[in-house]
Amino acid sequence: MRAVQLTKIGEPLEDADVPIPEIGPADVLIRVAAAGICHSDAHYRAGISKIDHLPLTLGHEIAGRVEQIGRNVANDSAGDRVCADYLVRCGTCEFCVRGLEQFCRSGQMIGKHRDGGYAEFVRVPGANAFLLPDEIPFEVGAIMMCSSVTALHTLNKTRLKPGESVAIFGFGGLGFSALQLARALGCGQIYVVEINPAKLATAASMGAIASDAKGADPIEQIKEATTGRGVDVALELIGSAKTMRQAVLCLGTLGRAALVGLTAESMSVFPYTELINKEAEIIGISDHLATELPALIEFARSGKLRFPPETLGVVDLDAPQINAALDALQDSIDHVRTVIVPRL
Repeated sequence: MRAVQLTKIGEPLEDADVPIPEIGPADVLIRVAAAGICHSDAHYRAGISKIDHLPLTLGHEIAGRVEQIGRNVANDSAGDRVCADYLVRCGTCEFCVRGLEQFCRSGQMIGKHRDGGYAEFVRVPGANAFLLPDEIPFEVGAIMMCSSVTALHTLNKTRLKPGESVAIFGFGGLGFSALQLARALGCGQIYVVEINPAKLATAASMGAIASDAKGADPIEQIKEATTGRGVDVALELIGSAKTMRQAVLCLGTLGRAALVGLTAESMSVFPYTELINKEAEIIGISDHLATELPALIEFARSGKLRFPPETLGVVDLDAPQINAALDALQDSIDHVRTVIVPRL
């Protein structure tokens, strides 16, 4: 089969001709209909995130049709439309038993620790294949498997309640989904903090109050808009110590700040005035849970989570096209997500 692989860190991906994966008794073989190109893939190519072995077929945002099923797989059938959860878990360690598989002792990530969806076929455990309703295009089914489900997990961890206000710091792929999912969960007013004019305009068009962090202090803007109260929930989706601190500072009494973005920087907090005195919380976010995928899929099926055609770009399963898309991620100023759709 055709595949596009990372063969050397810091070098472009390469076209490859590799065997179709052999499945085990608990696996399914998926014929890939769409595979999202994620910022994480650019990090793997550049060596920012460590890869254990090469060559590797990247791609952790996957949707397609079941081609083959292992003899022990009961919930999938050949021909099913599915999307794939990229977290492969053992199912028996203390974290898996508690439903916290993102901390699985022997967990692996499809497209990082094992071959992923930049190929015509991919092997995944049957438990990782979730039925994809006909109403959801394969392209959307693929890209929701990373940023969208992480956004939903983030909102779940903050215990967002109907009517509560939300501040979103950073309006990239995560923020685009987080805004829609917060609305689907019944939130109140949403504030989006950004420095990119195009993203601010998109946030405003989606009903949020856009806060230009270049124009004025976003904390002052949010406090003024809330008559000094602050917000109930803040989501930091950038990965900057500065914006992490801003997410904490914009909280009101009993507010919760969820930190999602990754950074090597440290952040200072004054415990009494900024946390203790108002019983505010700082919550770390890691990946997602498989149990959250059915709700996410239903939000997309019902139209509460949407990726209009103008937000999706398509390339073939072709190394030069995929490398160009990965290059473009570095300078992205809009919400266009690129998806690989292998030609037949």
